[in-house]
Amino acid sequence: MAFEITHERDKCIGCGTCVAICPDNWELKEDGKSSPKQTSLEEVGCNKDAEENCPVKIIHVAEV
Repeated sequence: MAFEITHERDKCIGCGTCVAICPDNWELKEDGKSSPKQTSLEEVGCNKDAEENCPVKIIHVAEV
């Protein structure tokens, strides 16, 4: 099973929730917006929690 992350970065408000919940795959860039370190994953891990807790709902984790 594999997973794909889609991140609507242009809509990111830079709150850092995804980074706090899933630091293994999320980071804040110099512009203050978050970004996934990897978008194609073998295991969903904490990325689903990051998706569910994003206040602006711009993280999408899908099984591919």
